[in-house]
Amino acid sequence: MLDRRATLVLMGATALSSGTAFARGATDEALKAAIAGPQRGAAHLARDPHRHPYESLTFWGLKPKQTVIEISPGSGYWTEILAPYAKATGGTYIAGVADLANPALSEGARKGRANFEAKYADKATFGDIAYVGFGPKSGPLGPPGSADLVITARNVHNWLGGGMLDKVMADFFAVLKPGGMLGVEDHRADPLPQAEGAPTGYMSTAFVVAAVEKAGFRLAAKSEINANPKDDKDHPFGVWTLPPVRQSAPRGQPDDPTFDRAPFDSVGESDRMTLRFVKPK
Repeated sequence: MLDRRATLVLMGATALSSGTAFARGATDEALKAAIAGPQRGAAHLARDPHRHPYESLTFWGLKPKQTVIEISPGSGYWTEILAPYAKATGGTYIAGVADLANPALSEGARKGRANFEAKYADKATFGDIAYVGFGPKSGPLGPPGSADLVITARNVHNWLGGGMLDKVMADFFAVLKPGGMLGVEDHRADPLPQAEGAPTGYMSTAFVVAAVEKAGFRLAAKSEINANPKDDKDHPFGVWTLPPVRQSAPRGQPDDPTFDRAPFDSVGESDRMTLRFVKPK
């Protein structure tokens, strides 16, 4: 007899390959199929209890046939869900990745983009993923008003530290359709204040909301989907002390084998804000 996980995988594979028409009320089933599909890696599946993929994506407003842009997808946690979902529902998935037109782009970043594209090159599984350069000097993310949803997870602190926060928010606003949604997730500093440059990786919710609204967006909703009350935000190496990074020494130094990870592993992943913004019509 198949266990529940195996059953979900088989159901997901069937739904993603069947060409089912997505009538009203079937959207959730398509997303569940993508989340349960066999294309997802074990390391990403292990993070589901912390990242709440179904709840987060539905909160951000994901629907069939949308053009969805994900910014800085990392290892592809969301890619493994969003790309097959777009393929199955007649949508378009666009990954905002390292900007190859930037002459200052490091070789490591160029190699990282090449490896990412190779990892998700199977069109039978992931469909026709589109790519657009993203960075401090990148051009538009697409034609004005062409996207339904932009998603960014755990990136705002990097843009603040890199001095590009206003630029990227303006890019998001420009590419979204009137009424389009911006989904934001980041490590939450609250009740601590915003530290200059976000050196610990944690962001004040009020600061993030103000930065996004400055670009013209309106806050539509907040969610506690990714809250973690066990996270006191007081870690020796910032948020990176926690899973999944589990840093044990100052950045640039080798791991410390004597570092006691147990109390930080017991916290799990960080306490995070989950926000939905809308571009006014």
